[in-house]
Amino acid sequence: MPAPDALFAERYRAMSSRDSRFDGQFITGVHSTGIYCRPSCPAMTPHARNVSFYRTAAAAHEAGLRACKRCQPDAVPGSPDWNIRDDLASRAMRLIIDGVVERDGVPGLAARLGYTPRHLTRVLVAELGAGPLSLARAHRAQSARTLLVSTTLGIADVAFAAGFSSIRQFNDTIAAVYEMTPTQLRARGHAPARVTTSSPHPHGDASTRPTSLTLRLPARAPFDGPGLMQFFADHAVPGLESAVDGAFERSVRMPHGIAHVSIRLDGTTGVACTARLDSISDVATLVARVRRLFDLDADSVAIDGALSSDLAIAPLVRAVPGIRLPGVLDSEEALFRTLIGQQISVAAARTVLGRLTAELGTDGLFPTAAQISEHGSEFLRGPATRVASILGVASALASGDLDLHVATPVDEFAARLTALPGVGPWTAGYLAMRVLGNPDTLLTSDLVILQSAGRRGLPSTTRSLAAYGARWAPWRSYAGLHLWRARSWIPSDDDSTTSPGV
Repeated sequence: MPAPDALFAERYRAMSSRDSRFDGQFITGVHSTGIYCRPSCPAMTPHARNVSFYRTAAAAHEAGLRACKRCQPDAVPGSPDWNIRDDLASRAMRLIIDGVVERDGVPGLAARLGYTPRHLTRVLVAELGAGPLSLARAHRAQSARTLLVSTTLGIADVAFAAGFSSIRQFNDTIAAVYEMTPTQLRARGHAPARVTTSSPHPHGDASTRPTSLTLRLPARAPFDGPGLMQFFADHAVPGLESAVDGAFERSVRMPHGIAHVSIRLDGTTGVACTARLDSISDVATLVARVRRLFDLDADSVAIDGALSSDLAIAPLVRAVPGIRLPGVLDSEEALFRTLIGQQISVAAARTVLGRLTAELGTDGLFPTAAQISEHGSEFLRGPATRVASILGVASALASGDLDLHVATPVDEFAARLTALPGVGPWTAGYLAMRVLGNPDTLLTSDLVILQSAGRRGLPSTTRSLAAYGARWAPWRSYAGLHLWRARSWIPSDDDSTTSPGV
């Protein structure tokens, strides 16, 4: 991290050049006008003495600033810091974006992270300029603005979809952040015709109402969306997922019900997600998870620039600019898919997982850990030790002894998994990439990566590749993806080597 003066100068140069690559990575506060902007705001460049830079919009709010009506600083991809860094503040932000504060309050957030609410608040104020309530409030405001300007959802539906507990709280927050009413804010947007309104529900309060909508979720350029879509299509489990006609579709469990999602690429700049949700309260959480699924917040310019400095893999980066980590929508499901998919071909794993979904799952959903723990022995096939390992993982998840969430420190995440019988470092590393979005995991024991590295004149043993790969930090996960991609996402059907799981 540069020294404070050097960091200010670097950010001021980026702001002065209106460099859109930095949008979402920091906030420009202009005290002479009382507003905060994205770095690429087209307004006249303010004098340095009137500028402060903030890591979050919440910190700018705390400083008494309001969002710029011209550049809409929250209408950008999120900060890549929350995945790049593994400190407490970044891990807390992952959970805040996932909606934990709305569901469990600050005590629940703190408990997930293993700290007291007081200590967590102190750290967040020191690191991000705002406490957990302010950070959650800012995120709700950003979610609401997105829904207001890009959908035709009713105003009340927007309030509850964004995570507000009441219409009054929603109106007060929008007024404080944007100095506009929700109706005025909507009038500044352009709701696309493809968006549908929420469906009425004859019972229950507005916060639990089913809804349908489509949202465009932007990515930082360059964005290898086609590569991700191909990955999801190649690994789609029959009966659980489909990937046809350019759309990836499936159902997934959310905190308040089920979401049925269909995701398409939106040109080269992001994805369009159409969803039917049992509860409108799950909209913001779904958006956060789809963003992680497609790694939309990655800083591809920084990643590609760093990896291109190594002449051995620079051609791979040029061939696939903007490569992204394929994420997951359900961490428990991802663990089972990885365990079952190891040491067999992807085609065989898809067949096994499809059969397991049909026999144990319900309503087109992958079976829960409890269902696998109770009935998995009746349907799982293979070596007894492997079946026992899968059942042991299922029991640990079902009992709560094992909890995999996006804010787990990567070392702790790996330690929890490898402590389980039959779960090794490859599985832990692969899941750290896909569940946590960890950018700096190189699977040096993976035979596909080793073979691909050897063909490019790189070290081709586990120890030597680990030593060489240190130069790719903190982007070793992306370097590994390039080596995988150079071989192909999918091994041949008779290839039983360890390979990207399903």
